[in-house]
Amino acid sequence: MNIPVAIPFLGREEEEAAVRAIRSGWVTQGPLVKEFEDRFAEYVGAKYAVATTSCTTALHAALAVSGIGPGDEVIVPSLSFIATANAVVHCGAKPVFVDIDAETCNMDPRQLEGVISKKTKAIMPVHQMGLPAELDAIKAITDKHGLLLIEDAACAIGSAYKGIRIGGHGNTACFSFHPRKIITTGEGGMITTDDADLAARLRRFRHHGMSVSDMERHKANKVIIEQYPEIGYNYRMTDIQAAIGIEQMKKLDVIVEKRRSIAAYYDKQLSTIPGIRLLRVPDHIYHNYQSYWIEVLESSPVSRDQLMARFLEKGISARRGIMAIHREQCYSAYAFSLPVTERITKHTMLLALYPSLSQEELEYVTRCMRELLAPDQEGASA
Repeated sequence: MNIPVAIPFLGREEEEAAVRAIRSGWVTQGPLVKEFEDRFAEYVGAKYAVATTSCTTALHAALAVSGIGPGDEVIVPSLSFIATANAVVHCGAKPVFVDIDAETCNMDPRQLEGVISKKTKAIMPVHQMGLPAELDAIKAITDKHGLLLIEDAACAIGSAYKGIRIGGHGNTACFSFHPRKIITTGEGGMITTDDADLAARLRRFRHHGMSVSDMERHKANKVIIEQYPEIGYNYRMTDIQAAIGIEQMKKLDVIVEKRRSIAAYYDKQLSTIPGIRLLRVPDHIYHNYQSYWIEVLESSPVSRDQLMARFLEKGISARRGIMAIHREQCYSAYAFSLPVTERITKHTMLLALYPSLSQEELEYVTRCMRELLAPDQEGASA
């Protein structure tokens, strides 16, 4: 076997769409980006969607346009990809790290009140691995203190919180289209919001602060001289990427259901193996399973790193759990402890999960897990 952790779900439809975009002669941000944005907004239930080059640039744009700047503080979980904190730093602000809930591995709302200061301007929960954070509890705190709620929804397209898809809660949410995410455009990001003024400013911000878009100038029947009322960035998505994204959106529900089916199989097969703990998904959450992770307990006969090495010997790729940002060298000034975050990042690992993962491969992964952790169960029914 040779089983990777992730494979994008791309086919001939995406290939042909990209070719059509190239042949159209309009390959930068144009009509296909607009179509992709409209489809995305409709899917999540938001009024507006603004495409960017990545989720990192989406987060930076959402923070900057919302007024986050030098001297401000933004509360974030440390258990996340480093881009979560970096986007705050790129604005000149300071990330303030909080610990996570051990059961869901998301930001623990109970930790928030204790770190809010006069400098706090926003809370940025991460829907880690696609599992939505406890938005009601977090929103109650942002409302109480007059703070912004900016969601890092990099992994969360297709997930829902209390029946409402992530991105459609009326807050600002930022998504990723990296190849390891649910849908991909190679690289790319999206911001959703119900705020018309914010959406308009985000569109200018991603286009150097230009007062009109290239498409608006192209469609005009008179000469338009653009202006630059504010400084922006080049965060534009291309129509080639958007063409792929449109086709991916058509497959999104199928992709999510296949991932949920694979996760259900893992749940059934792994729940009886001692030495590991599975992630808890609350009843009010619809999880897209962007990744499937397990915690390797202290009682396990092998450590997390040993298990990953043994898997590799058997042709199965795995990845460590999410990093603890405050323990990375570039954040070495943050000399404090977040015990749950540090335990989870040390002991969790991600298993292979992608729509084309076959039943034979699934059975092989779970059989190897059983052989390594519970050899007395060898031969158990798959």
